[in-house]
Amino acid sequence: MVDHELQILDVASDKTSRRIAVRVLEPTTKGAPTVVWLIGLKSDMVSTKAAALAQWCQTNGYGLTRFDYSAHGQSSGDFGSATTSDWIEEAEAVIRQKTGDAPLILVGSSTGAHIALIVLRRLMATDPGLAGRILGLVLIAPAWDVTELIWDGLAEEARQEILDTGSHDQPSDYGEPYHITKSFIEDGRANLLRQDPFDPGRPVLVLQGLLDESVPPDHARALKSVLRGDWVEITEVADAAHSLSRPEDLEKIYQLIDQVCTSKPSA
Repeated sequence: MVDHELQILDVASDKTSRRIAVRVLEPTTKGAPTVVWLIGLKSDMVSTKAAALAQWCQTNGYGLTRFDYSAHGQSSGDFGSATTSDWIEEAEAVIRQKTGDAPLILVGSSTGAHIALIVLRRLMATDPGLAGRILGLVLIAPAWDVTELIWDGLAEEARQEILDTGSHDQPSDYGEPYHITKSFIEDGRANLLRQDPFDPGRPVLVLQGLLDESVPPDHARALKSVLRGDWVEITEVADAAHSLSRPEDLEKIYQLIDQVCTSKPSA
């Protein structure tokens, strides 16, 4: 396993200050891009996919910047008070401060795909120069509009519990349940793609398992209608579920990253 020195990035907002754990691998090939790894919900930057990607990037001369959102991994914060707005802010701060001046490829897994898309949309509106460094996105089982995906998947009793008490503990595959709060759902509605579609202006390459029960294939396919332009390309894997961390799945991720490098953004 490749293990790069842990760095801490302080990210402050009006609401709170978070200490964000970051690991950085500099590109070793001249002109090579840096991959920015955006984790899934309840995952961390040393997961199976992240560790494999770190080894692949090091072997192939790519840079890699990876981090834990607040309330994940080695970063500070309580999951019960975390929001997607926090994670978007943290991702933007990491991109600004921990990626040098290399061209970038954002690789988002599940919730990380949503964060990648929202960050790109924000940067295109507020900092075209930084956005112009982003060559494209690779999205793995993309849980875009993640809070609505979670809400739509809850039983009616669970939704009512959130409305009545402010939270609900939803069983998960990660041992402890997801503590879903009303504030998390409400905050997410300020960060939806479907309410403000945009043209990404660069490749958005999707890897989706057809056995995925967390992010249904039709949800991934719908990105083609949510994003303007003809940028979304979906690779479907018939026998894969949500994780997409088998060796053959990892090879597909690497191929998509290489594919982004052969294209150039339009703006």
